[in-house]
Amino acid sequence: MPMQDRTTNRMLYSLKVSGPQTAAALADRLGVTAVAIRQMLARLHEDNLVDFEDSRETVGRPKRFWHLTDAGNGQFPDNHAGLTADILASVSAVFGEDGLDRLISHREKSTLAQYREALEPTSSIEAKVNRLAEIRSEEGYMAEAGRDESGAFTLIENHCPICVAARSCQKLCRSELEVFQAALGPDVEVTRLEHILKGARRCAYSITEKARI
Repeated sequence: MPMQDRTTNRMLYSLKVSGPQTAAALADRLGVTAVAIRQMLARLHEDNLVDFEDSRETVGRPKRFWHLTDAGNGQFPDNHAGLTADILASVSAVFGEDGLDRLISHREKSTLAQYREALEPTSSIEAKVNRLAEIRSEEGYMAEAGRDESGAFTLIENHCPICVAARSCQKLCRSELEVFQAALGPDVEVTRLEHILKGARRCAYSITEKARI
């Protein structure tokens, strides 16, 4: 049914953005009965889109946490990453590693110029981080901005639309950290906390204001 399809999509999105969750948590988040959620999870499990792990956090029955499988993650856009990977491989084969480096460096400079132009109207660090999250979301990274318990700004990317290409050519995102740093300016320090290519479910960055001398 259409309603069930919409709810299923919302559930997949919730697992993508918020990570592993119990059926009860998903039901509460989506405003659907736990019975309906368990039925949808069972169907998605049969389709190999979700899987689960049982965790005994306290005395009693273990809690079942559901998460996306590789196939489930594949339901989200990849910006033709397979084609991109093939093109990068062809550039390397025809022009060598130096040619590939020049191509990626050109892309980085172009990306940085676009980010700087978009962030130029903003003044505060918070506004810059929020705007950068908006830009990255428009590019397919499902990004969100926030603050952690220490008060530092955070930039979280729940999806990598170029992951297939980046896995085959890690140079593609080698200076993402440097691009963010340059775009946000010299008054902040950007630190990568989580990285999808290193096995994390998302990429996460901490942005802290540098102490004024």
